[in-house]
Amino acid sequence: MALGRCLASFSLVWVVLCSFASAGDVLKNNGFVTCLDNSDIKVDRLNLSFDRSTKMITFDVAGSSAKEQKVMASLVVNAYGQRFTQSFDPCDQKTKVEQLCPVPAGSFAAKGEQTIPSDFVDKIPSIAFAVPDLEAQATLELKSTDGSQSLACIQSVVGNGKTLEAPAVSYVAVGIAGAALALTGLSAAFAGGTPGAATSGPTFGDVVGWFQSMATNGMLSVSYPPVYRSFTKNFAFSTGLVPWNQMQSAIDDFRNRTGGNLTHSNVEFLRNATLVYGDSIDPKEKGKRGLESIYNILPLAMRDVKVNTNATSSDDKSQGGINHVVKGFKAYAEQLMIPEANTFMTVLLVFAIVVAAIAVGILLFKLILELWSLWGNFPKKLTNFRKHYWGLLARTITNLILLLYGIWTLYCIFQFTHGDSWAAKILAGVTLAIFTCVLGFFTFRIWSLAQRYKKMDGDASALYEDKETWRKYSLFYDNYKKGYWWIFVPYIGYMFAKGCILAAGDGHGFIQSGAQLVVEALMLVLLLWARPYETKSGQWINISIQVVRVLSVACIILFVEKLGIGQTAKTVTGVALVAVQSALTGILAVLIAINAIIILVRKNPHVRRRKENEKYDRDLDNLTPLDARNSLLMNSRMDLHNQQDPEVGKLNVVGRYEPYRDMPAGKSRHQSSESTDRLVSHTEYGRTSPNNDGSGHGAYSDYSRVGRAY
Repeated sequence: MALGRCLASFSLVWVVLCSFASAGDVLKNNGFVTCLDNSDIKVDRLNLSFDRSTKMITFDVAGSSAKEQKVMASLVVNAYGQRFTQSFDPCDQKTKVEQLCPVPAGSFAAKGEQTIPSDFVDKIPSIAFAVPDLEAQATLELKSTDGSQSLACIQSVVGNGKTLEAPAVSYVAVGIAGAALALTGLSAAFAGGTPGAATSGPTFGDVVGWFQSMATNGMLSVSYPPVYRSFTKNFAFSTGLVPWNQMQSAIDDFRNRTGGNLTHSNVEFLRNATLVYGDSIDPKEKGKRGLESIYNILPLAMRDVKVNTNATSSDDKSQGGINHVVKGFKAYAEQLMIPEANTFMTVLLVFAIVVAAIAVGILLFKLILELWSLWGNFPKKLTNFRKHYWGLLARTITNLILLLYGIWTLYCIFQFTHGDSWAAKILAGVTLAIFTCVLGFFTFRIWSLAQRYKKMDGDASALYEDKETWRKYSLFYDNYKKGYWWIFVPYIGYMFAKGCILAAGDGHGFIQSGAQLVVEALMLVLLLWARPYETKSGQWINISIQVVRVLSVACIILFVEKLGIGQTAKTVTGVALVAVQSALTGILAVLIAINAIIILVRKNPHVRRRKENEKYDRDLDNLTPLDARNSLLMNSRMDLHNQQDPEVGKLNVVGRYEPYRDMPAGKSRHQSSESTDRLVSHTEYGRTSPNNDGSGHGAYSDYSRVGRAY
């Protein structure tokens, strides 16, 4: 009881200078770790909660002592560079605690309340009860009365329950992604049913890709400030990590049947454990390094345990008093109640559920159309869907594979290196091979078509102009300019590289963050050099997203423990990252709303130009020299650079030699020969204006190609 009151009373002082916390007027510790091996006094359970309104602290403590002895207690609190130290003697009349004077021998457990003096309460700043993800560390050390020997050492952190991890944030993010998906589908329908045909950003792929970037930023093996760790957790859904206890239990059973080790890697274990973030540091070194070595202790389960003073502490392990040290990707997954060995199977099942839902939706809509056709006429635009619904399903699944390829690579490689089930490893290998082959097939197919079109027409414009080619393959390049259709190839490589770096580099934060910074920077250089997107909005949105990605990874490097950056600087950096990434997310949401109007009034530029070509070709192919109809009055088309198409609207233009066509040939002043010197070549004919300016757009423009219409 005494030890409980001692820890309770002075654990409150932890908060004295911590200008951080979360939830109402209540502060509480979140787990603990010991910082002294082979100590005489051991603490097995420590739960403390302080209510500022009542000035009461509630404690629940259990432990054991090798012998009866008098002690001196010392409390050190460190919060954002500020340090507070307080010592007291449990046997002193001013601070006397009966149960600790002396510390009893054997096991003990206690639960109760104690009033905190006003002078301690007044030292707690109000901001400590308002700021989310409080980051204050405290160390309580028990020493012998002469100070020559340390008897016990405990480290913990203080929080108030407020955090940037909130279901509402995830729901809003899902809503933004859903709106982007709806607008992408709507624009595709207006463009003739092509999936992902909208070129005005942000598209569904842009939004989900951005959410995935924020989620993966929280998976590195670095020492994150709690505020940023909580923020990145909100976007885990975009990577397929969806907490679902029934699913996790089923996966645990599957692993158990296929060679998995469930000792410390199952959902039931996580429910009863306290997650301690190791951040690539050996847990044994935490006590040696003092306060700066203990970070972010998060409770995974709150326990309502009532014990008597004479009870033993042996039950604590079974009641959830296990401190589970995690770091890197394991920390990110297990804070979601997903054991690290379950991550691949979780994503696989979520992927299967999504594909099944898409298939059922498409087939159900097909059934509705068939029934509709029996009772009446449905809109003509739906005819294409009715005929090609299987192709739509295949393209949708392919689009989903393209969207998740980087994340899938991450989970598969992590399963190979950290998984324990042979069946899960086989599934990871098979699915990764299938996904890679699917993307490889389409890449080869598109490249082959591009090479064929280049031989026939001189460029690969037919990838955009041929309707059948566009319908089958445009999901890979629909947002890019005609000259940069190939950008999707380095983008696939970019996703694969990111997944490999995150999975293979797990546990090595500096290597992870450094390699990822190089990959992100190379992608940014490519976008700035090529500017491949069809619309200006797409250019700036994607370049802006990539710039923020580079800056985010650069800031995350500051979280690497080896660099020795102070915790205050890390927290400021974390808050800045949250602000910038939240602002960009908000901007994307606003742009989605704006594009909801734009997409309704403006067609996809590729589709518009293709239909214009079809219209002109259809009209010109029916003309004859005696029946030109209105072709002579047709407005000439303009390309992207406002240059006239030389093939259209030039049927009535007089060539430069036309006045001499009917003149009788005069006597030649030269002897005929086989020489072609000073003759105008066919390729030069009609390409130079009378002013020799080379523009070719005057009254004597080239009409040598117009004959194809006849």
